Amino acid sequence: MRVLLIEDDRQISDFISKGLIQANFAVDQADDGETGLLLARQAHYDAAVVDLMLPKLDGLSLIETLRKAKIKTPVLILSAKRGVDDRIRGLESGGDDYLEKPFVFGELLARLHALIRRAGGLSEPTSLSYADLTMDLLKREIKRSGEVIELQPREFALLEYLLRNSERVLSKTMILERIWDYRFDPQTNVIDVLVSRLRSKIDRDFPSKLIHTVRGIGYVLKISP
Repeated sequence: MRVLLIEDDRQISDFISKGLIQANFAVDQADDGETGLLLARQAHYDAAVVDLMLPKLDGLSLIETLRKAKIKTPVLILSAKRGVDDRIRGLESGGDDYLEKPFVFGELLARLHALIRRAGGLSEPTSLSYADLTMDLLKREIKRSGEVIELQPREFALLEYLLRNSERVLSKTMILERIWDYRFDPQTNVIDVLVSRLRSKIDRDFPSKLIHTVRGIGYVLKISP
């Protein structure tokens, strides 16, 4: 899948681009509205991520121009503006979704996947499961062997990431970039602490352990041999 990223803040743009590439997207970057509009007109994209405050051509004008040209690329708007009126203007201009800064990359990726699936006539799954562990994404409810488990927001985000990539080893860098936002200055053991907290809730009271450490690499969700 191919994404057009239009963002003038180089730190944010590189953060998003790196994460999308790791998630198997091809990414074209533009750091101003005029360049972004030119790229959007020249090539087909599965989705676009567009900042509102852009040099040369602002994000709202860019999106309106695309829609007038009958270009239907799904657009996820990024903005530091938090007011309801700003969100309404963004959606009325032709944007398909709106994400406020600062954001967590995992939410941006989930919203992009939802936009792309919706544009293709597909529905986003409402639950995830592995072995006796289930996650209801709508109710934000976790159960293991029918027992409800309460998780904090980052614990929930980490478990969702593990469930979506069950039996695949996730490096600490991948987890860090998915669960924290682009402004985060990581401490050496922050991932280990989060995994330890999650493991104590998911595995402690059950004979079969699901969250495993892969020494020197990261973590994996799998059934114990």
